[in-house]
Amino acid sequence: MASLRSLTVQDLRGYARLQADFGPGPQIVWGPNAAGKTSLLEAIVLLALGRSHRTTTDAELVRWGTDLVRVEGSLDDGTAIEVAIVRPGGAQPVPGSAGRKRIRVNGVGRRASGLLGLLRIVVFAPEEMLLVAGSPALRRSALDALASQRSPAYLRDLGTYARTLAQRNSLLRAIREEQASRSELAFWDGSFLETGPAIVAERLALLDALQEPIRAAHAEIAPDEAREARLGIRYETNAPAFPGETPRDALARRLVETAEKEIWNGTTLVGPHRDDMVFEQGGRDLSTFASRGQQRTAILAFKLAELDLLTSLDGKPPLLLLDDVFSELDPERRAHLVRRIAALPQAFVTTTTLDDLDPELVAHAVGWRVEPAPQAQPSAGATLIQQSAPLVGQLRS
Repeated sequence: MASLRSLTVQDLRGYARLQADFGPGPQIVWGPNAAGKTSLLEAIVLLALGRSHRTTTDAELVRWGTDLVRVEGSLDDGTAIEVAIVRPGGAQPVPGSAGRKRIRVNGVGRRASGLLGLLRIVVFAPEEMLLVAGSPALRRSALDALASQRSPAYLRDLGTYARTLAQRNSLLRAIREEQASRSELAFWDGSFLETGPAIVAERLALLDALQEPIRAAHAEIAPDEAREARLGIRYETNAPAFPGETPRDALARRLVETAEKEIWNGTTLVGPHRDDMVFEQGGRDLSTFASRGQQRTAILAFKLAELDLLTSLDGKPPLLLLDDVFSELDPERRAHLVRRIAALPQAFVTTTTLDDLDPELVAHAVGWRVEPAPQAQPSAGATLIQQSAPLVGQLRS
């Protein structure tokens, strides 16, 4: 998989303009909170996926007081990627506006699905420390991000499903207010029943492919725990199939069963947008019995399994983006992560303090210091400064 060689950012969140050239190996990005470290990783995610991992509203990425964000990146295989987002209404934000997006690869317009496979990534952010016991939406998002990088068809189905769901919910609210007829649901139900089961089928295939990598990663991180009970992941659907039913039949049946309740609530109550992923060890739900340390072991195993699964697609490791997670891990788990980072062609690691990082990692990394814009001159934007060797001395000075 290609690595990132250069990045140019214009008017993305706190950055007015940024330009940097990156080499191979670990890239440590450090600075105070809210300086712009996460926004730098967000720009890389935008190049890889065509969207942010932090928001579903593209217009939120546009820097305050401007109307356009542009991110350009070049990969070491010569590929050039550009993603631009225009905020509706100009420099003044329009609440709820999504923004207009343009994607180009080597100067040719593409859809977001056209980016898949060019720059595969694995993102590990602090909020994912709640992956086991947190909201089902967090786990669905993790599944969707990984499945989208494995299959362009999945990304298309997910987009169609999201648009269908929005239209169906709008229609349900209109029916509740007696402004529309129930018969109008038939059209949207057809699309819903076409893409919903396809999404579930791909998620099930993904979890099946993850079982062995996550078991191996768990055995690597916590061999004693792994010998006692195997770590696994189970898919939990709100439309389980009866014997002889297809997934489509099961979802169609559940739509009938919940029809009155959906109209009363004005929203779609069944479908993959309400499904979940459950972490299990020895057949028990980790969210209900595991300690915080066991949960973090499972989350780290999941992230390492993501790395292994994406690497298996073509033998080339993805780009790892670690957003200030070392402070969340104990020394033993940090050591496992450091070993994986050392074996990767390239990785980006953000931190507020060097004390959270392994000295061996720091000694072999390229350092980048992020400085927030001066309060007296906010229009200048944040600044990214490459540190000269020795990195340890620079970071600790």
